[in-house]
Amino acid sequence: MSSYDIYLVGVGGQGVLTIGEVITAAAFQGGRPVNFFPTKGMAQRGGFVKAQLRIGRESMGPSIPEAGADLVISTEVSETLKAIRFIKPGGEVVLFAYVWKPAAVMVGKAPYPALDAVAEQVEKAQASLTVIVPETLPSFEGVPVPDNIYTLGVAVANTRLGEILDVANVEAFVRTRWKKGVERNLVALNAGLGR
Repeated sequence: MSSYDIYLVGVGGQGVLTIGEVITAAAFQGGRPVNFFPTKGMAQRGGFVKAQLRIGRESMGPSIPEAGADLVISTEVSETLKAIRFIKPGGEVVLFAYVWKPAAVMVGKAPYPALDAVAEQVEKAQASLTVIVPETLPSFEGVPVPDNIYTLGVAVANTRLGEILDVANVEAFVRTRWKKGVERNLVALNAGLGR
């Protein structure tokens, strides 16, 4: 069984850890050994959130080494820069290009990185980049679908993650994860999958 390491990054309130939870459940349902290592404590709105997910290893430590991740999923532009050092050459980056400007940027004391600068760093790391523009999120009943589940769908459809996870297991977990909003999340997943 081949191993597959995923580094997740974003800011609090975006559902980064939920992406990891769904992947973990789907991998487990598919009979793959999986370990999910979330970093909690920064989940307030705007705080840095990361998680590491390791699939297909019988034993492992919690830390993905630098240049060791097969996939980086990021839900915020500037936070992507913190994760690029973990992507391996030939790896894949999926970025939901949301912008969360920290206070220093808002008061003009620091610049915010341009998306082109992030793309340049991903290219230097010899990885591929898939960018999701927030304005293109589909809607459900007049409201944009959950961006984290949409981003997960895009990752499954456009990266090797789709070979690791059975889409039916992802969908099954999404159906049972929430008491409310199941239909919204299924619409998000299916739209990300391109269905």
